[in-house]
Amino acid sequence: MTDELTPQQAGQRARTVLDEVERAVVGKRHALELVMMGVLAGGHVLIEDLPGLGKTLLARSFATALGMDFTRIQFTPDLLPSDVTGAPFYDQRSAEMVFRPGPIFTQVLLADEINRTPPKTQAALLEAMAEGQATVDGVTRPLPQPFVVIATENPIEYEGTYTLPEAQLDRFLLRTRMGYLPAADETAMLKRRIERAAPEAVLEARTDPAEVLAMRSSLEQVEVDEDLLGYVIALITATREHAQVQVGASPRGGLALVQLARAHAVLRDRDYVVPEDVKAVAVPALAHRITLRPELWVRRINSDDIVAGLVKSVPTPRTTPNAAGAPKAANTPKTPSAAKSA
Repeated sequence: MTDELTPQQAGQRARTVLDEVERAVVGKRHALELVMMGVLAGGHVLIEDLPGLGKTLLARSFATALGMDFTRIQFTPDLLPSDVTGAPFYDQRSAEMVFRPGPIFTQVLLADEINRTPPKTQAALLEAMAEGQATVDGVTRPLPQPFVVIATENPIEYEGTYTLPEAQLDRFLLRTRMGYLPAADETAMLKRRIERAAPEAVLEARTDPAEVLAMRSSLEQVEVDEDLLGYVIALITATREHAQVQVGASPRGGLALVQLARAHAVLRDRDYVVPEDVKAVAVPALAHRITLRPELWVRRINSDDIVAGLVKSVPTPRTTPNAAGAPKAANTPKTPSAAKSA
């Protein structure tokens, strides 16, 4: 059984995992850190980007470096819910119905092109993502722990796709994008491919499932000052009152923001959260949880821009060292009206 870890020990192990994954995924440290934060915070990750940018490689590399089981589901329009969760079948030898687990019974699940499957099949993931279990034919079965869904979707293809409903999007702790590599990093990637004389780098496990659970538990030791909670609420409320937002972030968005801020602090060897931690994860945590007014599609305004603007406009609490050495927030907005006047 793995001993309890301090936030500093968890941060060190997390950076070891990131270094290992970076051997395969070149030049995407920021995206890798966000995925690692999602794992630490016990959530699921949505990667929205163009084909060929390494989304599948990222998921498989994380599973290997974390020492966790990995399964991939290629979502297609004809995929059925039972293809995800599993289904009972008749065993002629025992003359009984036997449950055959589906690919969802794993630890790291890559839901590839999740927006290509109908809503009924997408919904098969909802219970698993929210509660870590799957119910088939009235029987509820727990999933292996830890359980992480890394889903991908292509943002530019609309033919034969099904937009993820808000309830499904809200289940993802964060959304991130990878983007194209800078020329220097792309050159480095090509050089690595030539030097290793193999299609992909061979990675090693740097931790195991029990230690991943211990790393998650260490987040509960990370202190969040009450005034920082007020700052989080101010950001959440600002999304609901913004003139260009039709539906703001849910309370689940506030929980995600706090846990991701804690994970961000852990990766930086701290056992306390500062306003910069909240700012660093606000867009990945909140942008996919808000719905913009329809007319903004024509003006090409996206939710990332809205949340980034709120991060700049909502007053940041000042922090001063307290007796324990951790920063203590000294001043924070009590209502989102302060954001409007900023």
